[in-house]
Amino acid sequence: MKLQFVKMHGIGNDYLFFDCFERPLRAPSDIAVKLSDRHRSVGGDGIVLILPSKKADAKMRMFNADGSEGKMCGNAIRCVAKFLYDFKGVRKDVITVETRAGIKRIEPLKAKPLGRADVFRVDMGKPSFLPDRIPALFEGRRVLSHPLIVGGETYRVTCLSMGNPHCVVFEDPSAVCLEKVGPLFEHHPAFPERVNTEFVSIASENELTMRVWERGSGETLACGTGACAAAVAAIQNGFCEAGAVTVRLKGGDLTVTYTGGHVFMTGPAEISFTGVAEV
Repeated sequence: MKLQFVKMHGIGNDYLFFDCFERPLRAPSDIAVKLSDRHRSVGGDGIVLILPSKKADAKMRMFNADGSEGKMCGNAIRCVAKFLYDFKGVRKDVITVETRAGIKRIEPLKAKPLGRADVFRVDMGKPSFLPDRIPALFEGRRVLSHPLIVGGETYRVTCLSMGNPHCVVFEDPSAVCLEKVGPLFEHHPAFPERVNTEFVSIASENELTMRVWERGSGETLACGTGACAAAVAAIQNGFCEAGAVTVRLKGGDLTVTYTGGHVFMTGPAEISFTGVAEV
């Protein structure tokens, strides 16, 4: 098959996007593994299928670099909104996208004269703290600064779901050997569906620095749901004030606003290039 794609990224978190409005993509898990290879193929953190939806302007399916399917991806959904705005003529004040984590509402914030948008605000919904909804095998109604032994060391973890499971650790990201520790968290028995892990330091009452190990992809330059999880965890632990928090990642900055139990994420979406892959 010859497959047309658009490579896009949200602050370095890059995916290959396929327009599936007219033709479905067969074997997306296999294609994700093949095309995500950065040495022998196009390269990316995974692939995203943009499909028709009866409930929203489009439906998104995201597959990680290892072929596993994710329920939600904050950086990818901004790129989906940009694709719809730029290429599909969905010029709305609010664009809706159906995901496995529900329907998300995205606002284009900065539009250019040529009919393109670059910055988007996503309504990420409410975080879930219940362990069985994350899922995470802990007792109680919340996992807030809870001790967890990983690789023989004890970490204080805060766990929540932003559509994907997240484990937030407040430790200096620059001091962490993420290639060693990341897989130990991802495959820890406490997380039956694996977990995304964020190592976070507090720069100020409204600014965080973060590195992330994503399940199925390893360390990435950015993670939208991870940035949301980090900001929510920082506020819940009393490290940051409720409101807008700037999360600084290796690929760039995201703004996460958490008030009244609701999370909004603002950041850019950019096109890298278009191409055709033969598989």
